[in-house]
Amino acid sequence: MKIKNICCIGAGYVGGPTMAVIAQKCPHINVTVVDINSERIAAWNDEDLSKLPVFEPGLDTIVKEARGRNLFFSTEVEKAINEAEIIFISVNTPTKTYGKGKGMAADLKYIELCARQIARVSKEDKIVVEKSTLPVRTASAIKSILDNTGNDVRFQVLSNPEFLAEGTAVSDLLNPDRVLIGGDTSPEGVKAVNALVEIYENWVPKTLILTTNVWSSELSKLTANAFLAQRVSSINAISEICEKTGADVNEVAKAIGMDSRIGSKFLKASVGYGGSCFQKDILNLVYIAKSYGLEEVANYWEQVVIMNEHQKQRFSDNIVQTLYNTVSGKKIAFLGWAFKKDTNDTRESAAIKVADNLLNEQAEIVVYDPKVSQERIYADLDYLNSRTSEENRALLKVLSDPYEACKDSHAIAILTEWDAFKTYDWKRIYNNMQKPAFIFDGRGILDIKVMENIGFVCYKIGSGD
Repeated sequence: MKIKNICCIGAGYVGGPTMAVIAQKCPHINVTVVDINSERIAAWNDEDLSKLPVFEPGLDTIVKEARGRNLFFSTEVEKAINEAEIIFISVNTPTKTYGKGKGMAADLKYIELCARQIARVSKEDKIVVEKSTLPVRTASAIKSILDNTGNDVRFQVLSNPEFLAEGTAVSDLLNPDRVLIGGDTSPEGVKAVNALVEIYENWVPKTLILTTNVWSSELSKLTANAFLAQRVSSINAISEICEKTGADVNEVAKAIGMDSRIGSKFLKASVGYGGSCFQKDILNLVYIAKSYGLEEVANYWEQVVIMNEHQKQRFSDNIVQTLYNTVSGKKIAFLGWAFKKDTNDTRESAAIKVADNLLNEQAEIVVYDPKVSQERIYADLDYLNSRTSEENRALLKVLSDPYEACKDSHAIAILTEWDAFKTYDWKRIYNNMQKPAFIFDGRGILDIKVMENIGFVCYKIGSGD
């Protein structure tokens, strides 16, 4: 099958960057990213590339090269579906907040709506690609919807999960560890798989393109994120033991990371993992296990989430305890709101939970993040239903200057590992703070000895000093 047109439904953190790279590497293919959110599409089309809705290092350069040539962003969803031979579904699959599976299962309503729209609009055979993270056997549900439209159009459904780390998404797309494609083993399914393989072969070595059945592909994505999150929760659990015993979690992590069977990645103790995938995918895995009656399996993976929530709670509790068991009326500066550096994504950010805890203690929170907007920060707290009154909203402010954010504060909490924080004039910050001046480094980016020499009272996760 000769692919000339690709459509991607969903212009978010996965769809936008992925399609931009495909367009750059495949100039012979027209790639159209569609979304019903007109403001988001307008931002993707903005001449000012600093206003792209997704911040990723290097993304603006790729969009600038391909946009208008063979990369297009549009709200004309049905037109793009009709013209494409391959349609990627890259819409949100949040955790359900209602009904059966509430708090664990993935909410597939947007996936189903996409499938029904594709079925209704399509007049020719299509390849439909799951790009969103989905529960095992979702493909069969999509296929059932597509095959029962009565339009005499044949569909092949593939699974092509993303393995992107926000902050390095562009380099992950350009130089992936692997590309995973799951499809049917029928002749038609194999043909569809090969069509997608040929697209990736424009820049990815064939040895790195792995083909499996659909079910293995879907489960591999959930498993990968579960394993990574498990490592974070594991080292965070050890960090608490370190604080009680006098050990240093960084030294422990280095020692075990040098074991070739373990490796050093994802062994950085912190205030906890965040992002759109880890929490959602583990809870999804827990739900799948429970639905099959695998209670021991479900309990095992659920503990990863419990440990992560505990670490965030422990961090905020430590702030309260250190500040003489009360933060009421005290100003606490938050450096960082995004869940990790080099992204403006705040989903499941540890900063949200820590801020919520401290605001409930009537602390005054002032936030600085170099990429996250004031509107986004307030929306994150409103989502928790914790900032419903004007009085409570007044307790949180967002400033565009880090020095102003820290001025007159009693404590600073570092919640995102932005590189710029390491280069600040910390002596100047210290001189303009209330004394004693406290630092709670939730990401382990500062040299604590240097900070203590300046005069700060420092809290470092996983240190028994």
